[in-house]
Amino acid sequence: MAAQHLMIINGNEFPFTPGETILDVARSHAIDIPTLCHLKDTMPTGACRICVVDVRGARNLLPACVTPAAADMIVQTESPAVVRARRLILQLLLSSGNHNCAVRGSDGQDWTSFQLAVHNDDGSSELCPVWGDCRLQDLAYRYQVSGERFASTEIAYPMETVNPFIVRDFSRCIQCGRCVQACNEIQVNNAIHVGYRGAKAKIIAAGDRPLKDSDCVFCGECVQACPVGALVEKDARYKVRPWTERKVRTTCSYCGVGCQMHLHVQENRVVKVSGVEARTPNFGSLCVKGRFGFDFIHAPQRLTVPLIRENGQFREAGWDEALDLVAERLGGIKQSHGPDSIGVLTSARITNEENYIANKFARAVLKTNNIDHCARL
Repeated sequence: MAAQHLMIINGNEFPFTPGETILDVARSHAIDIPTLCHLKDTMPTGACRICVVDVRGARNLLPACVTPAAADMIVQTESPAVVRARRLILQLLLSSGNHNCAVRGSDGQDWTSFQLAVHNDDGSSELCPVWGDCRLQDLAYRYQVSGERFASTEIAYPMETVNPFIVRDFSRCIQCGRCVQACNEIQVNNAIHVGYRGAKAKIIAAGDRPLKDSDCVFCGECVQACPVGALVEKDARYKVRPWTERKVRTTCSYCGVGCQMHLHVQENRVVKVSGVEARTPNFGSLCVKGRFGFDFIHAPQRLTVPLIRENGQFREAGWDEALDLVAERLGGIKQSHGPDSIGVLTSARITNEENYIANKFARAVLKTNNIDHCARL
């Protein structure tokens, strides 16, 4: 039997598999090491340095997301040096843009001027559009820091609002790179990259064009990956808050893959859609239709009750009456002209299970093999 590999984290001994990082081992044993840039199933970059840990014998603090676990390694995840480093990083990030998430401790004139400037940039008098749903804000509260220690930096690039689905707010971008990895490594669309250098660094599409003029397919993977308010669904911006909504898990009906999604429901209306992470078959990913194509749910043109045509006019009817009428008419046609005079068309917009039921209805009840699918039309 091979010898077991062991390391010590916060005074406790844990087994690990060679190739795992410190972050992998910690998370597998329910030890929380905070991250901002780390994105599951992508190549770790160690860019944000929030996940630094104290490894005995190391000259410096090491990023847990890229440091391999080693036998007999002794790690502290919340030592005084680690906490000081994380606080400093958070203070720098909070001072780097329009992060008005109520964590800048001052209530004086400087704070008022800052807020008014943010309101002007945002075109809104409300706090950050992802207030209450931001990883940077969570960590700022956790480590009790604000962004007032350092002078705020000038915003280099204006907000991009020209596409119909996503608002790109560069004033809140923390250069974590998660959106780039989500686009290039998970969705493999290769639509965005890190451009320019130093203080002018920016997430860009090819040629630094707006997303609408790029190779972007608007799957929204970057929006779901963004840990701050730099990428937000356009229709949900400032309208959806975590405490005003409830999530309903369901299956996307646009095709037969069966992607799992959360419907974000507010006042009994679907206001946003997100993918269900860590669940097959999509693991949080969605296509443009699944993520953004939900306006039809509340379209006023939708039929909500059955209609029966009488004397050239439609009247509303109950479901029992409508179904009885359909059964009577189909039965009459079948008796008069035979079952093969009836055909059934199913839809890519319903689930596999519903298509299966339609197939059984056609073959077992109507006794016809005339069943086809709308994708062939």
